[in-house]
Amino acid sequence: MAKLANVSIRALHHYDEMGLLKPSKRSAAGYRLYSEDDLDRLQQVLFYKELGFGLNKIGELMADPDFDRGKALIVQRELMAKQATRLQAMVKLIDKTLVSIEGGIDMKKEEKFKAFEAEAKERWGETDAYKESARRTKNYTKEDWSRIEMEDETRIAKMVDLFDRQVGAEEPGAMDLAEEARLSIDKNFYPCSHEMHLRLGEMCTTDPRFADFYDKHRQGLAKWFNAAIKANAARAARENE
Repeated sequence: MAKLANVSIRALHHYDEMGLLKPSKRSAAGYRLYSEDDLDRLQQVLFYKELGFGLNKIGELMADPDFDRGKALIVQRELMAKQATRLQAMVKLIDKTLVSIEGGIDMKKEEKFKAFEAEAKERWGETDAYKESARRTKNYTKEDWSRIEMEDETRIAKMVDLFDRQVGAEEPGAMDLAEEARLSIDKNFYPCSHEMHLRLGEMCTTDPRFADFYDKHRQGLAKWFNAAIKANAARAARENE
């Protein structure tokens, strides 16, 4: 099974322990015996992993009583097709940048980030938040962006400090930092309610790019920050009762 799916035996053991992929049978000696249905389930897990879903999230999706493998495959295909389009755009941008570095062409500022802008527009372009953010940032100066970057770096430093001191995500300091992050988005980009912030927080653990951004500072920081955002939203709800 491990050789066929190109995964480690350790990974299969981990999936079994999580309840994500339990073998249909075991031999008299205790060895795991996988059926054709088990193989199909593993394929589904690997598709989700390729799309960047965490194992816990995959488990939740596949444990849903309404989970339908055929429908899931259709959704996965759509997501991968979009991902392929984005990656192709990134490859073209890299090629163009390499030519620019070698002195072949001059790139305009806008061209350097065109592929990133296309992804953002594809994911959020129809939302009011994206439109408002585009409207606000259209006239931002270099000084505006420098200020925002400095604020973000200061906030990350505070976050790392709290994490290193083992301050719980539900403690006031952590919640205050989450509120500070929410208000920064609200001030600089678009109205960010606690409900909106909760959705962004979820991306800290479900989108590998968001998770990597935080976890490169400290492993587990993304999960901690998501928990702080949830705690802060719950605090706000209690205060509004």
